Amino acid sequence: MESSKNDFTRGSIPKKMLKFMVPVLGALVLQAMYGAVDILVVGWFGTTAGISGVSTGSNIVNLVVFTVTGLSMGITVLIGRYIGEKQERKVGKVIGGAVCFFAVLSVILAAVLLIFARPLAILMQAPEEALDLTVIYVRICGGGIFFIIAYNVISSIFRGMGNSRLPLIFLAIACAVNIVGDLFFVAVLHMNVAGAALATVLAQAVSVVLSLVIIRRQKLPFTMTLKDIGINPEIWNFVKVGSPIAFQEILTQLSFLALCAFINRLGLEASSGYGVANKIVSFIMLLPSALMQTMSAFVAQNVGAGREDRARKALFTGIGIGCAIGIFIGVFAFFRGDLMAYIFTGDPAVIRRAAQYLRGFAPEAVVTAVSFSFIGYFNGHSQTMFVMFQGLCQTFLVRLPMSYFMSIQENASLAWIGTAAPLATVFGIVLNTVYFIWYHRCVICRTGRK
Repeated sequence: MESSKNDFTRGSIPKKMLKFMVPVLGALVLQAMYGAVDILVVGWFGTTAGISGVSTGSNIVNLVVFTVTGLSMGITVLIGRYIGEKQERKVGKVIGGAVCFFAVLSVILAAVLLIFARPLAILMQAPEEALDLTVIYVRICGGGIFFIIAYNVISSIFRGMGNSRLPLIFLAIACAVNIVGDLFFVAVLHMNVAGAALATVLAQAVSVVLSLVIIRRQKLPFTMTLKDIGINPEIWNFVKVGSPIAFQEILTQLSFLALCAFINRLGLEASSGYGVANKIVSFIMLLPSALMQTMSAFVAQNVGAGREDRARKALFTGIGIGCAIGIFIGVFAFFRGDLMAYIFTGDPAVIRRAAQYLRGFAPEAVVTAVSFSFIGYFNGHSQTMFVMFQGLCQTFLVRLPMSYFMSIQENASLAWIGTAAPLATVFGIVLNTVYFIWYHRCVICRTGRK
């Protein structure tokens, strides 16, 4: 039965985790292809300024997307916990509250992006040649932000139920539409950045509509009525869990915006090179992100079922899987970053700059697998305040200061700027390890179970 397949409280931990994680990873790969395809098509059929415009603009839009993803993680954790506690009747209220909450949020965020697109692009120190293109990208994506938010909410609901397959299907549809749209608008109609943004919004819209059609045909383990849609106490419950994650994402993304601004000051060549490298980085980070989402759902169910021992075993299993794969990814990024960059552009100067950044960033492929496994474990325990705390410490005590310091050096190298990320993550691992030991002891004292 489907319910037993999605039950994380029984069976082999590695098998259950991998079975859930592979579709999550597939969905993240497809999601990363959104921005990657935009950069790739603009890089080959548009202009160098267009690469910078998409890069800077997508960083601004990602601030919104990752904030929503953090908030929706509260939905995943809450649904997983209710299912683990066999309280499926509460799931409908969670979803109904989420529909109401995120509908209002999408209107607010759309207004912000449409009105403040130019001030945001100027704040990002977008190169003069790419300023107007950045504004166009942000405004078009802002106009379609409702569909981007809707996809993330729908996916978080199914991941909370232990179903990572449907979000993969939804995103596969969107990715196919995005690729066709990019080629049509940019390569055929020569719309450059505007075409890339239109393709992104159109793809998300198609994905949401088709996902709703597919959902209607699914046999769900809960009931939901129109009466559930509205303001109810479950909104506060998932916001309480998700808001620290979202706040961390806001500040983390702001740090990446600041990093982008630091590099934009070095000129169009460096800006475009970082834009290409940043898209490659988004793929490198997919495995840790999939681990985090898997860990959150896996641990939440086991915590709800009182299986702390199984939750801890899942943590170490995830770390082992992530590090084993991350080593190969990191080594390739370090030695052949130029080959990765060539996929996106044929400009030798841009390729050289992208490879420089990847050389410094490469160790992040390994250390983030450890860090994100811890984060998923703590998310599953609703310890999101600590997750926020450690994220802020990484960002503002290490990553940002070091990035800025490296960027103001004479003949600043993107390789040295890139090393700020793995060093910040190592600092975060130390914080996570200390908190894990303390929290583990508290659980033993409270429950008497090891």
